[in-house]
Amino acid sequence: EVLGLSSDRITEGHRFMGSSTLSLNHAEEYEQRLINEGMVIADYEVRKADIQKQLLETAESLNTTIGDDPEVAALLDEVTALVEHPTVYVGQFDKEFLAVPQECLILTMRLNQKYFPLFDKVTGKLDHRFLIVSNMRPTDPSNIIEGNERVVRPRLADAQFFFDTDKKTSQNSRVEQLANVVYHNKLGSQLQRTERVQQLAALIASQLGTDITAAERAAYLAKADLTSLMVGEFPELQGVMAAYYAAHEQESNEVCQALSHQYDVRFNLEQNKEALTALILFIAERVETLVGIWGIGSIPTGERDPYGLRRAALGIISAYEWLKNANLDGFNGTQLDLPTILNKSITLFNAKSELNPNTAKEVYQFILERYRNQLQNTHSKAVIDAVLAVNPPLDQIPERVEAIEAFSALEEAESLAAANKRISNLLRKVEGELAELDESLLQETAEKELFAALQAVEPKARTLFADKDFAGSMSLMATVRPAVDNFFNEVMVMADDPAIRANRLALLNRLHRTMNLIADISCLA
Repeated sequence: EVLGLSSDRITEGHRFMGSSTLSLNHAEEYEQRLINEGMVIADYEVRKADIQKQLLETAESLNTTIGDDPEVAALLDEVTALVEHPTVYVGQFDKEFLAVPQECLILTMRLNQKYFPLFDKVTGKLDHRFLIVSNMRPTDPSNIIEGNERVVRPRLADAQFFFDTDKKTSQNSRVEQLANVVYHNKLGSQLQRTERVQQLAALIASQLGTDITAAERAAYLAKADLTSLMVGEFPELQGVMAAYYAAHEQESNEVCQALSHQYDVRFNLEQNKEALTALILFIAERVETLVGIWGIGSIPTGERDPYGLRRAALGIISAYEWLKNANLDGFNGTQLDLPTILNKSITLFNAKSELNPNTAKEVYQFILERYRNQLQNTHSKAVIDAVLAVNPPLDQIPERVEAIEAFSALEEAESLAAANKRISNLLRKVEGELAELDESLLQETAEKELFAALQAVEPKARTLFADKDFAGSMSLMATVRPAVDNFFNEVMVMADDPAIRANRLALLNRLHRTMNLIADISCLA
């Protein structure tokens, strides 16, 4: 007895194909007798493997495939839980429906009917046949097959009607209708959102030095499909349908591609210049989302992130990584000034909505924290902390991390990190502005030697930094260690004479700024 319920040795077999009632002599009989007498495969994993085997073998016999995307795996899990003794059959629909975008047909078959669409093994295009997983195995399965074919036809006819009807309304008209679609009650309509994304896209395109017109057009059309019949029925097709309707109106391939991939989790298109319009829209939409939602106080907490801000931040990071690795002539990510883009977004919102004035800074920190999560699997926490402490440009983070990782392995690193931490503590206590360094006020030999060492390496270190040779810059700065160690051993920083004290603090401040160009190395201490 469990929770007031009494168990028994009696169980039920398949409703139509097996023995209706089975009386078990021992629990060990359960699985085998259910299969042999009850026509029920009790083990979920065995049942799942059986279905998968039948699906793959049947698809192969038709020279097709069921695909390998996550939706197939999810559907397999769902269907496995719906049947007890599975059998796979082949159904088909009229080929005329293949004129409808295949994403629409695939979605309605999987979502509504639990069918497995089939795809040509060579082209990957949708086939007019599909696979049915039935819980019955009659001698003649024609009634099962015909019944499923009869049921799916109205579904596909609806999709065709939605598509044909939607094409009768221009995309420009649909954009105007967005004025009546609420984006967020504090952030206005989808049309206002579209206008903001348009301006951000123009800014990003100008920073990259690429086609502003295409970027603005893609941003303008991005949400046009929200008022379509198809997206009204299948919200999962947002973006996909925008691309199809844009193609119907002869928009450029770059614009259509941008619309199609605007909702991707990560930016991962083929690396060519034609993908730049998609990249621009991808970043612009995520910046607009992050700034707007964050600015009105809807900040992710714990596991709650209803507006997907973490995903938006990771999307921006993936776009930077794509641009950096794409090896496109003239485009490598260094042109993208994300803080400027974030600040521009603030001004666009503040024309209509008052956002938290610290939003841009907080959002940038939020994005850096998402980057931290990616880095921590391959780099030490101290190195990551050191790099992110100086709020570096996103495109420079990988190289800075590698440079600090290499620096931390040097024998000079421990001493310089400790000295840097000591300097930070001293400078933190200074009230008011620091004095300008005056060479004539240097008295002790050790402080003169530190000044000379700094004079010798600082210009070159800054040049290497400007050239983004971060490892070279850090390696050069490591050479000042003897002078730094000697300074702290021989010199009283907080001298009684205010002028001498201020000058020594100024010297340390100059050293501190140069040492921390790439990262806050005190984090290594």
